[in-house]
Amino acid sequence: MHVHTLTTHGGIDVNPSLTEPRAVRWLLTGAALLFLTLFLFVPLVSVFVQAFEKGIGAYWVSFQDPDAAAAIRLTLLTAAIAVPLNIVFGIAAAWAIAKFEFPGKNILITLIDLPFSVSPVISGLIYVLLFGLQGLLGPWLASHNIQIIFAVPGIVLATIFVTFPFVARELIPLMQEQGQEDEEAAIVLGANGWQTFFWVTLPNIKWGLLYGVILCNARAMGEFGAVSVVSGHIRGLTNTIPLHVEILYNEYNFVAAFAVASLLALLALITLAAKTLVEIKAGWER
Repeated sequence: MHVHTLTTHGGIDVNPSLTEPRAVRWLLTGAALLFLTLFLFVPLVSVFVQAFEKGIGAYWVSFQDPDAAAAIRLTLLTAAIAVPLNIVFGIAAAWAIAKFEFPGKNILITLIDLPFSVSPVISGLIYVLLFGLQGLLGPWLASHNIQIIFAVPGIVLATIFVTFPFVARELIPLMQEQGQEDEEAAIVLGANGWQTFFWVTLPNIKWGLLYGVILCNARAMGEFGAVSVVSGHIRGLTNTIPLHVEILYNEYNFVAAFAVASLLALLALITLAAKTLVEIKAGWER
């Protein structure tokens, strides 16, 4: 059932969607569709067309390259580490911000939003200045034979930094809207803190949490700027999928570049589908 919002004009309820002339509505709809076609659908289709330009055989050969396989493994490993850590941080931060008042609460909210306002390249550079050989902690790390920059730990740290707002930012407004009544009722009935979390809080936030995880995972696998700075572009070792695509494209190996890029495009489509399903499920439960 569709519900239309009505506004009153001279005592008469009018549907806002009917107040604009038909030509204006068609013009706005056409402009939106044209924009989506030019800047979303055409580039997306182009990726797959270029990937299969020389046939499916050449497409599969692109993934048999050891460097491509290593880039895929590193991307999956990075996401497998960064996403669970962001889930823990996001739930903890959202719980603290939504359920409690404490000194520095506004500072914590600002820090959560920091990756949205700082360029990923700058965030990667910060890690280089901290952990690089000439950085603040570089000499100590080198003396203990610990390598962070131009290695997997640096890539994971950079990915965590650019992705940690996603889960928290989805959960904070949701938890604030839900309030504390359910948790207080559970505690009155004798539940302890962990029981309250697993049996009351977590079921109430499951769709928001899943939504944040989907976005976080997509960003983790597709991150380029911060990872590019800290990786060193070492083929077969520190190149993720986006970095490997860049190298292939710069070498004019267009078929392989678009073939590997099609994985990211496919990830985007899967993310969109999963996001839509979560929104539908959450809407049904409301």
